[in-house]
Amino acid sequence: MSDTTDRSDRQADRPAEVTDPLLWKLALDVADAHEPDGDGGCRNLLCAGQAWPCPAWNNAQRALRMARSDSGQSSPHAVRPAGGQGRSDRSAAGLAQRTRPNDPRAASAA
Repeated sequence: MSDTTDRSDRQADRPAEVTDPLLWKLALDVADAHEPDGDGGCRNLLCAGQAWPCPAWNNAQRALRMARSDSGQSSPHAVRPAGGQGRSDRSAAGLAQRTRPNDPRAASAA
């Protein structure tokens, strides 16, 4: 399953601003594994029945952005502690709501 020619191609195609090559490679592998099928769903068996883009593909895209040096900007989904209190004062449901990425399909449907 491992192909060394594929690895060398990926290194040649990797943008210069990538600061975390391992994260970049892993994110590419996940994104490739979760490509859309012809019916508008994710082709990966782990996502059977899910529409594309699936959560795994979205997370891979986020990881690709994080692997670049220009990702020093904070994520719009990150939760920042208020007053140095950390996250202990936040409920788990509220934290999940604030850290869940926006659904790109919802914006196009509106």
